[in-house]
Amino acid sequence: MDVAVFKKKPILGILRGIEADILEPLLETVISAGLETLEITMNTEDAPELIRRAKDICGSRLDLGAGTVLSMQDLKTATQSGAGFIVMPVLIQDIVEYCVKNKIPVFPGAFTPGEVYKAYEAGATMVKVFPAKFFGPEYFRELKGPFNNIELLACSGVTPDNLKDYFASGASAVSFGSSVFRKDWLEKKDFKSINHAVKRFIDAWNE
Repeated sequence: MDVAVFKKKPILGILRGIEADILEPLLETVISAGLETLEITMNTEDAPELIRRAKDICGSRLDLGAGTVLSMQDLKTATQSGAGFIVMPVLIQDIVEYCVKNKIPVFPGAFTPGEVYKAYEAGATMVKVFPAKFFGPEYFRELKGPFNNIELLACSGVTPDNLKDYFASGASAVSFGSSVFRKDWLEKKDFKSINHAVKRFIDAWNE
């Protein structure tokens, strides 16, 4: 991941629990909608193989990373599979240290001010505030008071309607997952609805 490029369109999609047979049409769907950055979570069945296949399908059209990385084994498997960045729901010191040392963008999760600062001190590329939905954009405004130099990624509860509020309140990036990659849409292979939902995020950012 080129972080400078990501910041030009700082929207991250999160794929969790998807089936291998829909991977290619799903990836083509999000690319055509304008998404440029996507993670596949490591608690998805056969996640390493999905990441490898996704890299083959997308080439340079989509920046692919691994999410829900919770151990050094997860990390090594993810990077060996081609993941270009690492995302976690919490701070795991060893993982961040490895990523910093090897120049791999890393987004550890945090929630409280103390956790946010620890993740920043550890070397986070951005600190993923998770779950953001419980306090909303106003919480980011408060965090940016003492932590004006810490870049924050909003995860959980971000919608096309409140996306601008998150950025106006200090978020450097936002993410979406199950609100777009809905289980019923995936089961029905309703790629049209997924495409429309992704486009709403992209359009909201472009506005």
